[in-house]
Amino acid sequence: MTIALRHKAGHAIRAIEARTPAHRDRAIDGLRALALLAVPTGHWLVGGFTLDADGALHNASPLSTLGFLAPLSWVLQLLGIFFLVGGYSSVLSYRRAAGRGESTAHWLSGRLARLGRPVLAVTAVWALLIGVLSAAGVPEATLRTGATLVVQPLWFVGVYAAVTALTPYCARAARRLGPWAAAPLLASVAVIDFLRYGPYAAAVPPWLALLNLLPGWLFAYQLGVCWGEQRLGRRAAWTLLTGGTALFAVLLLAFHYPASTVGVPGAPRTNSHPPSLLVLALAAAQCGAAILLRDRLTALLRRPALWAPVVLVNLCAMTIFCWHQTAMLAAAVPSARFGPVPGLTTPPDSLAWLLTRLAWLPLFALTLTAIGLLTRRFEAPWTAGRALRAGAAVLAASFALFALGMA
Repeated sequence: MTIALRHKAGHAIRAIEARTPAHRDRAIDGLRALALLAVPTGHWLVGGFTLDADGALHNASPLSTLGFLAPLSWVLQLLGIFFLVGGYSSVLSYRRAAGRGESTAHWLSGRLARLGRPVLAVTAVWALLIGVLSAAGVPEATLRTGATLVVQPLWFVGVYAAVTALTPYCARAARRLGPWAAAPLLASVAVIDFLRYGPYAAAVPPWLALLNLLPGWLFAYQLGVCWGEQRLGRRAAWTLLTGGTALFAVLLLAFHYPASTVGVPGAPRTNSHPPSLLVLALAAAQCGAAILLRDRLTALLRRPALWAPVVLVNLCAMTIFCWHQTAMLAAAVPSARFGPVPGLTTPPDSLAWLLTRLAWLPLFALTLTAIGLLTRRFEAPWTAGRALRAGAAVLAASFALFALGMA
């Protein structure tokens, strides 16, 4: 059996290699896969639960009590690279579409549809699951916990759609200013951070932080567009790496920014949602390193055994992103019926919990693979009629209201 499986795996690897065009940019796909896989890994490591007396699950994070884990977020927070690669790929796609005579609106609608279909599917399916699980006796608190976890990552899709819509303007800025086109975005976030945390912070309304949302994530995307337009080379990449690292250290040590680049429950300040200047400093360093390592990564991914999983991850990118929280919940929700389970439904407040949670990760990954085999079809164009698509939209909206505590 083992020999047969190895033979099939080897045949699949060779087939993927044979179908890969010679001009395929393997480094870009590799960076995208790396950034994408960091999302479920990070969420599975910080997505802890507590179990109340009624057997209901509630969200908890090891970052609240295990502060030494904060540097781990510097490695797993790779959204800067994801936006970098997104900007690079989008501007090349936009340029090809323009060369075919395709309108900007048509190009953008295609890109947004690819993002929207999986989101609509996961929220519609969960709307149905809420009813089924409720009928099966799952506590409402558990259902709201699960709904919150599923919805939380989907903010990224909305932000990514917004920056994608700005691709034509980013391309013009890149051609005119080169990597300096990203400088005003960095400055904008710095000004808002100064107002939020400086001497006049008490007079600043809380909603002002939202002004960091678009420029904060557009920063790395603009760098990616500059890269795609061949306006960002190795010299600029070294500047990003060294400058970003230095700024990160100064903000952390001199200005006392929170060490974690992801949200910590109960913390008075956060570097995420919206991103702070610390997140942009980290993104700059990561983008610089990614650009400098491009040639080495390309050479590494010429090995068929390493290239094949990268291809598979990229083919299922939105499926992985939309369903990875469901995979973790698929293990946690049934386990809640049996009381506290170490590393799964016990409080995430010790090193023992962390080590046990690491042992759960392979099961989460296998569950996500099984779910992906069923849901991968949602990434392809839908052939369902208008009535079914409208029904899915209604279900998705009802689930969103439930997750936000409005239903």
